[in-house]
Amino acid sequence: MKKNILILLFILSFLFLAPSVHAQASPSPEDDATMRDQLITNIASRVAQLKLVEKRGIIGTVSDVTNTTLTITDTQNNTRFVDVDELTKFSDLSDTGSFGISDITNGMTVGVLGLYNKDSRRILARFVDELSLPVIIHGGVSSINNINYNINVATEDGKQITVEVENLTRTYSYTQSTDYIKSGFSKIKDNYNVIAIGSLDKKNSNSLIATTIIIFPEIPSSPKVNSALEKVQK
Repeated sequence: MKKNILILLFILSFLFLAPSVHAQASPSPEDDATMRDQLITNIASRVAQLKLVEKRGIIGTVSDVTNTTLTITDTQNNTRFVDVDELTKFSDLSDTGSFGISDITNGMTVGVLGLYNKDSRRILARFVDELSLPVIIHGGVSSINNINYNINVATEDGKQITVEVENLTRTYSYTQSTDYIKSGFSKIKDNYNVIAIGSLDKKNSNSLIATTIIIFPEIPSSPKVNSALEKVQK
């Protein structure tokens, strides 16, 4: 009997309390409107942020570096500001795995991929990679070394660049009759107009390790190159 009374009291208390609990939990129309307006505002703000930010990549030379920022002069000679954070990943040419912002120095060529903010005009970097851009040498052949397989090229600014021919070097020739065809080291002659593409030797800035050589037997060198050739060959 006592047990039945307790059950009855519990049921009665639930019936009386349930409406008040429900009334407290259910938001009023004014609350619904406020929540809806806040949601719309949040969505609009997020959409605006997404329109303001876009993925972008740049290549350039580092002109200044701090613990959190890179200043880069890109290939169009524009100054770019790049921010880095704990999510930014770095890599160098040797792929050591320990490369970081503290290893980046002025004059280094890097590629950056990240999020560009149109308002601040800054890039939040996600990837920063050290790069080695190809160097292009244009001039006239001043001498040929058949033993070491290299040629000296006189440029318009009076420099003498030694172009090293390796096993991976590809040589081409261009004439009006043959157009653009494969050639070889033995086809290179003194005074030929030549373009060499490759990377500078880290130990010698006057030495180019060529990946591609293009010779132009029928196209004379520029007057400046001819003047440089004459000085070398006298």
